[in-house]
Amino acid sequence: MSPKISVIHADITELAVDAIVNAANASLLGGGGVDGAIHRRAGPELLVECRSLGGCATGDAKLTKAYRLPAKYVIHTVGPVWRGGRENEATLLSACYRNSLRLALAHRLESLAFPCISTGIYGYPPREAAAIAVDSVVGFLDGQAHRLAVTFCCFSEADLQIYRALLNRPV
Repeated sequence: MSPKISVIHADITELAVDAIVNAANASLLGGGGVDGAIHRRAGPELLVECRSLGGCATGDAKLTKAYRLPAKYVIHTVGPVWRGGRENEATLLSACYRNSLRLALAHRLESLAFPCISTGIYGYPPREAAAIAVDSVVGFLDGQAHRLAVTFCCFSEADLQIYRALLNRPV
């Protein structure tokens, strides 16, 4: 496994990395879960900047400043709503990770933290979502010349255990 990838149990809004990824909704105007927490902590300036972006399609990603967050930037990505796996959810979820990583590399970022995208209100089964996340990130980073440290930031202990098992990390 790449030494560039780690997993932690933490609140993503407290991480001092180059960018945190926001599991956003298509409007980019805030919501519940991680999205709401990021908007609350970043302050009203984030909402103002997000309004100027015109939303975001599922699987795509957009970058903003992080304002009052300890990170420098927020990469907003819109994960798919789980519909039983019949509506291209796996491809769309993988695109969230790949497009976020593309933005990070385009902006020469050195550290990036992902939450568990689509596993909250969007209902994606956590094990399946984590497997897609790990496969997407490992596959994307394999052979990249630019060194990017990626952290999977798990808010729950249960998610942490899933990611540790996938990354073959000891408990």
